[in-house]
Amino acid sequence: MVVISYAVIRDFIEKNPQAKDVMNNWYRTAEKADWSNFHEIKNMFSNSVDAIGNDRFVFNVGGGNFRIIALIFFDVRTMYIRFVGWHSEYDKLKRVSTI
Repeated sequence: MVVISYAVIRDFIEKNPQAKDVMNNWYRTAEKADWSNFHEIKNMFSNSVDAIGNDRFVFNVGGGNFRIIALIFFDVRTMYIRFVGWHSEYDKLKRVSTI
């Protein structure tokens, strides 16, 4: 997958250095993946990913401590990172807007 943009992850890591390893591991895994549908993502990440509508998927990273929301276009194998944050930040985001 082409993953756009690592900068969102990098900014999160700068503020939360304890997340560095898990975020970079997730990024490397996503970048190497060649998913053609949600079923393939689910096979790789099991219970750590959910489809939330409008081509958006939420990944539970770092034992559920962090969330990544990505917009994925399977036909062009491209993923846009829309949000990276703590689980608590994701919960607040769910209540007030859509990503």
